[in-house]
Amino acid sequence: MNMKVAVLGAAGGIGQALSLMLKNRLPKHSHLALYDIAPMTPGVAVDLSHIPTDVDIIGFSGDDPTPALVDADVVMISAGVARKPGMDRADLFSINAGIIKGIMEKIAAVCPTACIGIITNPVNSMVPVAKEVLSQKGVYDPAKLFGVTTLDVTRAKTFVGQCKKIDPTPLRIPVIGGHSGVTILPLLSQLGLDFTRAEVEMLTDRIRNAGTEVVDAKSGGGSATLSMGQAAGAFCLKLVNGLLGTPDLQICAYIDDGGQYAGFFAMPIVFGRNGIEKILPIGPLSDYEQEQFDQMLPILKSEIEQARQL
Repeated sequence: MNMKVAVLGAAGGIGQALSLMLKNRLPKHSHLALYDIAPMTPGVAVDLSHIPTDVDIIGFSGDDPTPALVDADVVMISAGVARKPGMDRADLFSINAGIIKGIMEKIAAVCPTACIGIITNPVNSMVPVAKEVLSQKGVYDPAKLFGVTTLDVTRAKTFVGQCKKIDPTPLRIPVIGGHSGVTILPLLSQLGLDFTRAEVEMLTDRIRNAGTEVVDAKSGGGSATLSMGQAAGAFCLKLVNGLLGTPDLQICAYIDDGGQYAGFFAMPIVFGRNGIEKILPIGPLSDYEQEQFDQMLPILKSEIEQARQL
């Protein structure tokens, strides 16, 4: 089966980094379609087409993503406005919700069975917006809609590696909840390492605020693009492997939890031929994690409810 992946928002910082990774690492004979409103998007595709891999690539620009979406198996969405210094993720809601709504209407019409990975912030609210549109169109499949929270896991691994002076590569750290502020909950207790309370609090706080760390460090020049592109690429490749029937390790994603926690919740899943094959339990929580879980849940529910009132 030849896979087709569409990247929407492909001319932005995240989109270009993601597209670069996919051009290099998608399975042979895959097709990669790039779309952005920016007129440079076909040029991004031409630029990437010079990389010698067996992945076809084409770029589209303008107001309509339809040409990129035709026959797509996976749609990765980073379209929207990025966060700027002093801007909270909630500030992005009204602009990006409109963008996501429009894209979902196109997906429902053009490739309604595609798996959809939403990177656009605020993810906690954007994924429920997507569900509302797809449900109204009669094509919603909870096994095929995801908020991409892989960057939280990536950061958790990096910061734990720095803290403990160990190689972060093999670490497996579930990060549950949502994808902003206190809704991000890394389950450090499941790592099997010894942490002091001070270390747990420091790491949890840094993982939660790492996006702001990047925004501030770029002095108004942008938000996390390269690390987000890499994390989104890792997510997409696992999803593609699952769709192709290749066994792969679990990954955390923000999904429809069927009302188990908040309506949507980031938790460990396993991909299969139809999207989510298995939702895994979040496992035991430490006393600190349970305390954070209880504090986070009402905030996450309110951000999900915001989307339903759009």
